[in-house]
Amino acid sequence: MRDGVEGEAVAAAMDLLIRYGEGLDAERLCEVRNVAGTSTQPTPAKQKIVAEHGWDKAFAVINLDSDQDLSIPSMKVPTCQLQHGFGADAIGTIPYRQELVQQQEDAEAFASDRGINILATCTPYQVGNLPVRGEHIAWMESSAVIYANSVIGAKSNCEGTASTGAASLTGRVPYWGNHLDENRYGTHLFSSEVRIDSFLDWGLFGYHVGGIVQEERPVLTGELGLPTATDLKHLGAALATSGGVEIFRMPGFTPEAPTLEAAFGDQPVPTEIAYTSEDRRRAYETLNDQGSSDDVDFVLLGCPHASLEQIREIASLLDGKTLHEGTELWVMTPRALRSVAQRNGDIATIQAAGGKVLTDSCPAMSRTAPKGCQVFATDSAKQAHYLPAILGIEAWFGTTRECVEAALTGTWRGELA
Repeated sequence: MRDGVEGEAVAAAMDLLIRYGEGLDAERLCEVRNVAGTSTQPTPAKQKIVAEHGWDKAFAVINLDSDQDLSIPSMKVPTCQLQHGFGADAIGTIPYRQELVQQQEDAEAFASDRGINILATCTPYQVGNLPVRGEHIAWMESSAVIYANSVIGAKSNCEGTASTGAASLTGRVPYWGNHLDENRYGTHLFSSEVRIDSFLDWGLFGYHVGGIVQEERPVLTGELGLPTATDLKHLGAALATSGGVEIFRMPGFTPEAPTLEAAFGDQPVPTEIAYTSEDRRRAYETLNDQGSSDDVDFVLLGCPHASLEQIREIASLLDGKTLHEGTELWVMTPRALRSVAQRNGDIATIQAAGGKVLTDSCPAMSRTAPKGCQVFATDSAKQAHYLPAILGIEAWFGTTRECVEAALTGTWRGELA
């Protein structure tokens, strides 16, 4: 492939992967048949390249790290587009430039013609891209990667724009990191003394543990309730936010850890680290240390993108009610799930209350919030961590119910139970 047997674009892609692998000191490449990356995100830099040279050149520069004039063929392996900019449903609704929406639609047409599925979500596993246990994949997006590694049992490192672009055209990535079984075993053992059986507590637990282990691999035990897929999505996102965790283990729950001993492989089980009620309190206070005003003008739900169950809960909390005049509510979800929720009647309920259900992106990715926003509330540890730094606004973190209540009253009244 590097020598051009499959064309110049594939040769450029393989050249990138070989350089990447050499930089990692990997011994070889491995085959992948599932890629989740980004090729359609609108940016000023991309807009300039497209205006001067066209979409093929933009893909070559951004997704293959190549300055060559390449003709981009169809992707060699199944590939999907993760979240990007806001879609057309945001035009006239949020302060997002219409020209960026148009650039994105043009990019989608180019990518779709080359076999890229425009799932446009940070949770591709919720809308059809579900790899199998043991499968080598090449995914971007921290919350998606940790879910794939931990909950599904697929094997991926947290890849980048260029490596996923190259993997799409070659079906290969360097064989290193999480692709090797010996790098997937646990490094730390945590035991929760606190009963964890709520969406809020899965997020707090993950945020606390991630801050301690950073890029290592925690094994989670103790007073754990039976998590839903939505809970595990939230847990993984929190672990990957406060740290750089790409894989965790929960003996008896996650597929590669039927027992505590299996979670650590041939290594001795380490001394457990307790997660206490004091740790829980500290995690909560850390996530709320960037809020001072109780006046909430923006509520953000759906990070990672909301599941159908989350949308249904939000709709039930809003049923027959009206948002506070000075407060906006945005619910982020995959477009495919929005269609189902529309059919279920939940979208109409949220909209009747004054809320907005938006797709394809999020405020952190697109750096967009309601005009004049000063204080926002969220049930996402990830957004509470990132959005204040990205947009310079205050944050409150709490339960979904507390966030909806803030949207209805314009006031934050959340507290740790």
